Amino acid sequence: MRGWAEPGLGCSLVGVMEQPAGKRCRGRWGPLRPAAWVWALDRLPGLRGSGCWGDGHSQAQSQALHPLALPADPAEFPKFSRRRRCCRPGVQLALLGLVTVMLWAGLLTLLLFWHRDTVQNLKQLEVAAAQNVSRVSKDLERHNGDQMAQKSQAAQVSQDMKEIQAEQKRMKAQDSELSQNLDALRSDLNNLKSQSLNERSTALHSLERLQEEVEKLWMELHVSNGSECNTCPEKWLNFQRKCYYFGEEPKKWIQARFACSKLQGRLASIHSQEEQDFLARYANKKGTWIGLRDLDREGEFIWMDENPLNYSNWRPGEPNNGGQGEDCVMMQGSGQWNDAFCGSSLDGWVCDRLATC
Repeated sequence: MRGWAEPGLGCSLVGVMEQPAGKRCRGRWGPLRPAAWVWALDRLPGLRGSGCWGDGHSQAQSQALHPLALPADPAEFPKFSRRRRCCRPGVQLALLGLVTVMLWAGLLTLLLFWHRDTVQNLKQLEVAAAQNVSRVSKDLERHNGDQMAQKSQAAQVSQDMKEIQAEQKRMKAQDSELSQNLDALRSDLNNLKSQSLNERSTALHSLERLQEEVEKLWMELHVSNGSECNTCPEKWLNFQRKCYYFGEEPKKWIQARFACSKLQGRLASIHSQEEQDFLARYANKKGTWIGLRDLDREGEFIWMDENPLNYSNWRPGEPNNGGQGEDCVMMQGSGQWNDAFCGSSLDGWVCDRLATC
């Protein structure tokens, strides 16, 4: 069985029985009615004088110490109960006000702490923002400095490029002038070479003709004295006081001409049917170069011995200068003549020279 004590009282009935004398009883708030107190006081006459009121205090001291202590006369319990009921709303309001004040105080305290933390955070943010602004400002200044330096370098590079372009234009103009001068020099050199070659060729032809005339006169002199002039070098064939060499290496017309010159002869000239028949008998059947051409003037064919064309053996329809540029004459396998490209390569070519006495 547990008992309930009024506020401010030392103990409950059970607490009185359980607690030893001289000890403070541990009481609790409870709904114990005044009639229960009367019943308890009638049956426990020693309660009021016991030490249960706490640490040796008397009843009078306990009543004096606690404003809600029980009255000495049980008959006054109804009045005491009414007085306590009258006092409860005030106490509740006071407690409510106290709790409200404490809540407001706690709320204000929380607000103050929050405000202080907020202010500190704002200050920290302000300091960090100031540092960031300072750092960004420094970076911006450095970037502006770098940009100015780059602009200066770009301006210098642009100026250098303009100077280089101007120099290139001057060099191109000089190169064009030098090229023109070089072309003029080349043209003059070619003209000189051509003139020199023409003069040399003319002199050579004149010399060859003089030598040929001298050889002919010498041969006639020997023949008139009864000598036979029919001596030819090795690998040359004799026919009518002339020697003939039949080459069998593939050559172009100009190459065959130079080959005959190295052999102290020239590409063969044909002036009779007998000479034609002799050459056709030994000539290469795939084609042979002879000493007839119209290089100087189209259609005007001249022999290498500078004699005019007094005998011919053209193939029907020839010469036709087919495709333009057929300026050299070849002897076909049949013995007939055909004008052909001087740059064509033939397997045969024939040289002639005067026999010696």
